[in-house]
Amino acid sequence: MAEKELLQLCGSVEEIIFRNKSNGYSVLTVLCDGLSTTAVGIMSDVNIGDELKLVGVWKTHPTYGEQFSFEYYEQFMPATTDSILKYLSSGAVKGIGRATAKRLVDAFGEQTLEVMRDEPERLEQIRGISKDKARSIASEIRKTFGMREVMIYLEKYHISTQEAVKVWKALGTEAISLIEQNPYILCESSVNVPFDRADHIAAALDKPCDDEFRIRAGLIYIARYNSGNGHTCLPKQKLLEVTSTFLKLEGEMVAEVLEGMLREGSLISEVIGEREFVFLPALYRCETFAAGRLQMLLQFPPERITGLEAALEHFERQRGIQYAKLQRKAIVQALSGGLLILTGGPGTGKTTTLNAIIELLQQCGQKVLLAAPTGRAAQRMSEVTGCEAKTIHRLLEVEWDKNDSPVFKRNERNLLDCDALVLDELSMVDVSLFEGVMRALPLGCRLIMVGDSDQLPSVGPGNVLGDLIASGKIPVVQLTEIFRQSMQSLIVTNAHKIVRGEMPEITRTDGDFFFMSCGDKEKIASTIVELCTRRLPASYGYAPLEDIQVLCPGRKGELGVTELNKRLQQVLNPSSGKVEEISMPVYTFRAGDKVMQTKNNYDLLWTKDDGSDGAGVFNGDIGRIESIDKAMKTACVRFDDKVAVYDEESLLQLELAYATTVHKSQGNEFNAVIIPMYYGPPQLYYRNLLYTAVTRAKKLLILVGNVSTLKKMVDNHKKTMRYSGLKAFLERG
Repeated sequence: MAEKELLQLCGSVEEIIFRNKSNGYSVLTVLCDGLSTTAVGIMSDVNIGDELKLVGVWKTHPTYGEQFSFEYYEQFMPATTDSILKYLSSGAVKGIGRATAKRLVDAFGEQTLEVMRDEPERLEQIRGISKDKARSIASEIRKTFGMREVMIYLEKYHISTQEAVKVWKALGTEAISLIEQNPYILCESSVNVPFDRADHIAAALDKPCDDEFRIRAGLIYIARYNSGNGHTCLPKQKLLEVTSTFLKLEGEMVAEVLEGMLREGSLISEVIGEREFVFLPALYRCETFAAGRLQMLLQFPPERITGLEAALEHFERQRGIQYAKLQRKAIVQALSGGLLILTGGPGTGKTTTLNAIIELLQQCGQKVLLAAPTGRAAQRMSEVTGCEAKTIHRLLEVEWDKNDSPVFKRNERNLLDCDALVLDELSMVDVSLFEGVMRALPLGCRLIMVGDSDQLPSVGPGNVLGDLIASGKIPVVQLTEIFRQSMQSLIVTNAHKIVRGEMPEITRTDGDFFFMSCGDKEKIASTIVELCTRRLPASYGYAPLEDIQVLCPGRKGELGVTELNKRLQQVLNPSSGKVEEISMPVYTFRAGDKVMQTKNNYDLLWTKDDGSDGAGVFNGDIGRIESIDKAMKTACVRFDDKVAVYDEESLLQLELAYATTVHKSQGNEFNAVIIPMYYGPPQLYYRNLLYTAVTRAKKLLILVGNVSTLKKMVDNHKKTMRYSGLKAFLERG
């Protein structure tokens, strides 16, 4: 996307149409050369009468028309008596109304604001202003002046306006002195400036590389970075070694700082087994709270439902079904105890068992709630159970704080209203979300957790399902029998072989699981395109966009998501003079394209087909571009029964979805799945990832590539280990 020429717009704030206090997003009317202009962007507190220089570009909003979208700005205190009077009359300074504002301006003219800031004792001569009020006014105006100073100070270090707003909110009037004392304060979660940028500021301020603040920030950075890889903790020695290497400092120096952080509690250590592990406090609280709550639920189980065996036999006669031994065990455990983990691979009857549990609980007068971690998983859960299922975030009534972190209205002070809660796809639930569920779960409530522990673990930190099973503290029923109808599916039987570390059956040509041998990357890519665009639609009647999904281990390379998306788009939705398109940095989007949302966007508005509306499109949602307005640089994207309008900035959160990563596919199922098999980095080619990809296919699975790559993935069972503490904390109870 070509760089746009930035323009300047100067004027005074005439009206504040909208302001988001949490992130500083503002919609203003600015009076510029006698004309009123709508301006939008991120800025610190702004008031009517403020003089601004805005730098940005003109944009056309699909609803509100032409606007000036500023990327950064300069803010000046009003300079004329008229603008000062307007500024003070707007209520910008606490304690000053219109009448007081006029008296101040009449007394001090163009020097009014300087007098208020620097000589508050002179304000006492104004009727209605006491000594205490004069001090209060001076404090307020100094805050306003101080904010501008902070913005100007941070600009030379390339700190964005939005980041500067966070700095001001977090550090206030002392921001500059605090940053000059410790630039790494910018790395704290309330501001979250990347470590390397704080390091750059520290170097500019001539801070030594062995400064204690730098070492502390480095230790936190390494711990946070590894939480992004799924770890809730790290072995102490490993943390020390990695941090020392990262900071290029002696290990003893880093160890000394770490000991101080452990004493004060900014990091927390626990001995697990015979090793000492270090936790970030927030993740430590998540795992210890969840473990403690589960132990409490085990100590105070719900009242046992009597006559279970007879009720189950009657239920079987009514439904004309006979449950297998392990299915019966799961049903009885769910109705007699307080906790159950129901696990098992495809074709082992998890859904049939779960439906019996739900229906029997409801027949006993129990209120049952159902939830899953993603919208697609919740939708599928609703379809197979016939009951409403919500996302866990919706169940817990999520709100978002000023740092865009989730805050749940349902918690220990506002418990869920249910007798039983069923959580599906537990392998996708990270420890923070699981802690949220535990906080909202009433004592005496049944908790039935369903998942496949052989699938990929959660994207977020923790190994919840694996740790719960491994602890031996939670009742587990693992369904292992593959039912006769499922045994006819090679997808099912081969998935189980992969889990056991066995090579799948790839020689048969009469089933639903096929291996197509191709020697080089170009042949693999062209075969995948041909399957999607011609062969599968012709042989099976599958629609390329609705029924077929290409799943890749990674993003990069000729067989990664990005390049395969471009190749598939060229055939399935090629450029033509009849189809509008918008060029973005990675992809060119066209009307008709299959796309995926890559980040949670809680503010994106949508309208349903029934006319209702709302906000929020989430990471992993798959949709289709219905139309593009090239002049306005907007796109209408349909997600099932709702349509969202994307502006140019929001389009950066979309990517083509003809191909996607296996991680992004979790919680989804597709009629046909195609997987390229060409060996790459071991950290992306391993057994659990292959198993997860295979189990996304409902009717047809095709592997295209090298048998040696398939074998290496089946054999590679070493890359899914995560450091976590939930298992150990449960075992201590």
